[in-house]
Amino acid sequence: MRRALLDQTAPAIEAEDRGETWEERVWQAVEGACDCLLAAQQDDGHWCAELEGDTILESEYLLCLTFLGIDCSKKLHKAANYLRSKQGEDGGWASSPGGSADVSISVKAYLVLKLAGDDPQSNSMRRARERILALGGIEACNSFTKIYLAIFGQYPWSRCPAVPPEIILLPKWFYCNIYAMSAWTRTIVVPLSVIWAFKPSAELPKHSQIPELRGQLRGPSQAVATAAESWRARLWGIFFRGVDRVFHGLEAVRFRPWRQRALAACEAWILPRLKDSDGLGAIFPPIINTLIAFRCLGYTCDHPVIRQQLHELEKLEIEESDSLRLQPCLSPVWDTTLALAALQEAGFDSDRRAVRQAARWLLSKEVRKPGDRQLIDSSTPVGGWYFEYANEFYPDCDDTAEVLKSVSSVRFEDPEEEQQRRASLDRGLAWLRSMQNRDGGWGAFDRGCDRETLTYVPFADHNAMIDPSTADITSRCILALRAHGFEPGAEEIRNARGFLRRDQEADGSWYGRWGCNYLYGTWLALTGLQAAGDPEDQEAMRRAAGWIRRCQNDDGGWGELTTSYDDPVLKGEGPSTASQTAWALMGLFATEDFDSDTVRRGVGYLLERQRAEGDWYDEPWTGTGFPKVFYLRYHFYATYFPLEALAIYERHLGQAARRGIHAVSESER
Repeated sequence: MRRALLDQTAPAIEAEDRGETWEERVWQAVEGACDCLLAAQQDDGHWCAELEGDTILESEYLLCLTFLGIDCSKKLHKAANYLRSKQGEDGGWASSPGGSADVSISVKAYLVLKLAGDDPQSNSMRRARERILALGGIEACNSFTKIYLAIFGQYPWSRCPAVPPEIILLPKWFYCNIYAMSAWTRTIVVPLSVIWAFKPSAELPKHSQIPELRGQLRGPSQAVATAAESWRARLWGIFFRGVDRVFHGLEAVRFRPWRQRALAACEAWILPRLKDSDGLGAIFPPIINTLIAFRCLGYTCDHPVIRQQLHELEKLEIEESDSLRLQPCLSPVWDTTLALAALQEAGFDSDRRAVRQAARWLLSKEVRKPGDRQLIDSSTPVGGWYFEYANEFYPDCDDTAEVLKSVSSVRFEDPEEEQQRRASLDRGLAWLRSMQNRDGGWGAFDRGCDRETLTYVPFADHNAMIDPSTADITSRCILALRAHGFEPGAEEIRNARGFLRRDQEADGSWYGRWGCNYLYGTWLALTGLQAAGDPEDQEAMRRAAGWIRRCQNDDGGWGELTTSYDDPVLKGEGPSTASQTAWALMGLFATEDFDSDTVRRGVGYLLERQRAEGDWYDEPWTGTGFPKVFYLRYHFYATYFPLEALAIYERHLGQAARRGIHAVSESER
């Protein structure tokens, strides 16, 4: 710990000792961050940092292997060590560091530790058990956890929410069809419905069973909601629980005339989506569900489909000498386009080999085949980019917008390669424009995926059933359009501005769906409005900048914890982090604030905490998967975002021309 503190403060101390000016300190910080980022670039031009999630990943992985009957004793030992290291002071396991225990995450961790042979009477297991029971025990777990527990005989199938496979047979015009759900929910639910239909059973050793965790709910949900929302939730909840009971009743009397047809349709839906993809949806939960579902369908463990999905999971492993952890997916396209954008802000242009390599790699990841979007609407053009190494069925607006922006200024000397670049960007731009919602905003993977009623379905408690417009993605799309010559008066930008103005909260902030939280949303909304360039937005931007200033911490930085998703009263509150400080600064820069004491203190925070390697380290997590449910630590967020902010600030100081990175040697061309 002492070494870490020394590393964080050393640059400031050394700078003072050497009598360096403020401008020189900024310049050196940008140089160091550029060097650090370039050192992490892979030979083919891309970046990919670790993407960290909570321990539900390790728990479900080991339970899946156990279900499949695969000998995982070595992995179980190492993963158990990792689970023990992540147990919180309150005895449970949280969705992000420093958070309160989550009952579903804790129950799965406890089960896996018992499977690994931990003594239930040990102090750590006793504390875990007490915390889980205080949270309501197994009965308080979410739907997906209950289904996993039912597979291993630790919870009755009759009490699990119904996920009938027949939903795949519903036509697209039907209100609750699978294409009305978000893309990630689709990939989770289709194989999950196969599991629910078969209700498989895998016996656990007696010593690892968890009857001691059965408890009762201690009270109603503490979620913050208005009275109107509470009544709506209550009414729709009653309706869908009634539907759920009907499904269970039909299941009990074995009235399921379309079951075989539905199971065949689920299988036929999943199989094509395993091609050109890092597993179904290229994310952890659908891959796990696919493995269990296909075993239920009779696929053996040596079947190519099973082997392929296991291999995709193994690629998510990070194994060390005595521990094993998993990533929820890999993030190369996202890391590469954001790293490229940061370097471009720092003055790197097409003359730099690093820039050309990154652009080439990104262009190689363009979607060229129809996916779910074209099945929903055949008029949607094919194009765009995804998040992972391969996920051909599911391009997303966030990655597409960032690639369109970062690659727009790259030029290739070879005429044919340059022509291909332009054609690729044109296709991506056409796809992105087609994805704009009627409200003027953009969602992540889908258009028009905003049927809020679906969020009250019993198995929708992963809090990600729909994919409506969000301020953060909408703002990135505005920036992409502007980078490709769209004027502020263009219809797409005018409609997007309207969405942002309507989405702004009373205190001036914006909710952040894909980053934590209001600091993320407010930064991007400000940059989007700045790019939109309408003078009428100045008052909205002024209020947002005021909110950012009020959130600054005493140390000069900014921070916000994931608890702000549970209680908006906590928005903008938390220990300072480098990535969130960078977001706040870039938000202020969008309002032309470069010289205030607020900005200088924020820049000072970044300068003082830059590590000797040139990067920064954030202890709190700043990435969001499913709000209130699943959070992320992007390990490069504390590198490319601070670099981007300092590079913008450096350019304001007029120092960019001094920088050695502009002197390009012939060997680099």
